[in-house]
Amino acid sequence: MKLSGWQSVFIVVAAAMAGELAEPAKARAADSGSSPAPSPVLAQLATGRAFRIASKAFTESVILGEVVALTVSAAGVAVERRAALGGTRLCWDALVAGRVDAYPDYTGTVLQELLHGQGDADVASLRAALQPYGVGLGGSFGFDNTYALGMRRARAAAAGIRTISDLRLHPELRFGFSDEFRSRRDGWPGLAARYGLFVSNVRGLDHDLAYRGLAEDRIDVTDLYATDAEIRRHDLSVVTDDLGFFPKYEAILLYRLDAEQRWPAAFAALRTLEGTIDIATMRTMNGRAKLDHVPERQVAADFVAQRGGRSSVDPAALRESWTGGVFGRTREHLMLVSLSLLAAILVALPLGILAARRPALGQLVLAAVGVLQTIPSLALLVFMIPLLGIGAPPAMTALFLYSLLPIVRNTHAGLVSIAPAVRDSAAALGLSPWAILWRVELPLALGTILAGIKSAAVINVGTATLGALVGAGGFGQPIFTGIRMDDFPLILQGAIPASLLALAVQGAFDLVERVLVPSPLRFGRRHGAARAD
Repeated sequence: MKLSGWQSVFIVVAAAMAGELAEPAKARAADSGSSPAPSPVLAQLATGRAFRIASKAFTESVILGEVVALTVSAAGVAVERRAALGGTRLCWDALVAGRVDAYPDYTGTVLQELLHGQGDADVASLRAALQPYGVGLGGSFGFDNTYALGMRRARAAAAGIRTISDLRLHPELRFGFSDEFRSRRDGWPGLAARYGLFVSNVRGLDHDLAYRGLAEDRIDVTDLYATDAEIRRHDLSVVTDDLGFFPKYEAILLYRLDAEQRWPAAFAALRTLEGTIDIATMRTMNGRAKLDHVPERQVAADFVAQRGGRSSVDPAALRESWTGGVFGRTREHLMLVSLSLLAAILVALPLGILAARRPALGQLVLAAVGVLQTIPSLALLVFMIPLLGIGAPPAMTALFLYSLLPIVRNTHAGLVSIAPAVRDSAAALGLSPWAILWRVELPLALGTILAGIKSAAVINVGTATLGALVGAGGFGQPIFTGIRMDDFPLILQGAIPASLLALAVQGAFDLVERVLVPSPLRFGRRHGAARAD
């Protein structure tokens, strides 16, 4: 009875928090023009839903996404932002699956990464190649943000390096590239093959952290974007692409073809952006966001205003209060953790019981949940997008799958550790198998089961930060934004509450264990009884 009552507490809490899923995404609603704009609710009713604009998880893409969102909003169309959604593949999959309607990208990326180098780089050819996917390609925003390699100017001068070909003469150099650049066809694999660079000392790291690595003399060479503000800040030397490997990376907007038919006013407004952002303007906007820590939406709003556009962005509203932000993100984080954990408990407990009762089948069950644990978190999130879209559902599903192993394993371990004589005694008293399970076995194994649930809960608190990459919010939002903006205090706004929440969850389960598990069983378990956490 105690166990079922404890489960009821989770059900009540989860049911109360589930209302968040149905609550309108107010934080992602669009800002409209300076004059009164149509109500977002009425605009959504007129077209069925809001225009969903995504961006990749780096500053320039977020700024361009905000420029697009503000321009569309000024045209009277309700928008929903999916800022810093992830890398190229994640945004592309969401676009093709119909989970977002548009996001900014680059022609070189489209050709090499999405179309695998099949076709020509001109816009007309790219549009024809994208049409079978139901995707359109807008005109250039006005700048070419090509890839490049960079070094500290003093280091390059000392080694006499001016071109990428010169790098072949210096095997001692330490290379540090962004993870996406390391894996892309138009990145390190193709570059190394083209120039004959046989380098083993290649480190993978976040693009924004690579500049810190250069400044601290931890790496010698990294990948750059032509519009990066840090090139001037760190006095970097851009190594010449003497063989012309890197294609053009004209900044463009990828969008769903059915979206153009659904929101003609939005696309009429977007066409006015073509050719309006040159490379100097983009570098300046990047610098304001990354070096001066101006919010990306404010940077975009200032650009739109300079063009004579309308924007009702309130600068005071761009910087949420510390307490308000923490409470909001705590609510989002708790929703992700509690709902996924509740679902995992309801599924994993029966699986653990089955594994203990049927040893042969149990080995398959344990192996299956063990395999799920080995899937990388980011890969699992990407797999979920075509099925569940973006936001909380894919994040909660991934957390649910990761929670299965500790609960199933501990349930199995707790039950098989019970002495056969105990079961025999219960059977001799005339108890049925179900009565033995509920009245004898589960109470005896409860401490071990709770330890598995506690492990799953604490792990979930940390893993849930990755949900920010698919628009699920939570404490990962300030962490990833802080990394992108090189803003350490902002990183702490997510890292510290996440750590405190993990400690609170652990303490709460310790208290639950103290209440539900008799002290002799707790003592015995700590001094040699089997447990699997």
